[in-house]
Amino acid sequence: MGEEKVKVVDATGSFCPGPLMELIARLKEAAVGDVLELLSSDKGSAADVPEWVNKVGHEMLGSAEKDGVWHIRVRKVK
Repeated sequence: MGEEKVKVVDATGSFCPGPLMELIARLKEAAVGDVLELLSSDKGSAADVPEWVNKVGHEMLGSAEKDGVWHIRVRKVK
């Protein structure tokens, strides 16, 4: 297998539900197994995105806040 490539979804400056909507749109275009990293300056994304990911059945890989920007990684499962 090749190295995992991460697709960055930059939603900084967008407010809820904007970052989640951008992630959903990009997940629809992604292939199963792809990893997307959402960048969001909206702290609500830290709770909203994992909740949505678990509800729809994708894989939450982690989230961390760096300098006021949340980095949330999700793997497309289906």
